[in-house]
Amino acid sequence: MWALVARALLAGAMIAAISEIGRRLPATAAIVASLPLVSVLGMIFLWHQKPDAENMAIHAQATFWYVLPSLPMFLVIPWMLRAGVNFWLALAAGCVLTVLLYLAMMQLGPRLGLRL
Repeated sequence: MWALVARALLAGAMIAAISEIGRRLPATAAIVASLPLVSVLGMIFLWHQKPDAENMAIHAQATFWYVLPSLPMFLVIPWMLRAGVNFWLALAAGCVLTVLLYLAMMQLGPRLGLRL
């Protein structure tokens, strides 16, 4: 139970730090946000709970393939904002696009021989 609370507090601290940095230095906050900190921490916690090399290899490889469908969101949102679209609508559209691309990856990945 305490480990779960510690992980939640760590994730919250990372989000708070990114938002604080972003108020003054948006590009620096973007660099911090783009670091795979959550993935690395997730792998550390997963390894601690289940030290299995094959399980970790599957997890790391699947993470790579699931990052790809999330990337277009970071192009769609700024494009929409610069076109005058409301922030919340642009954010929602980016999230919907990401969900659709995740679903497509889930269908297409195994057909291409990917272990997801």
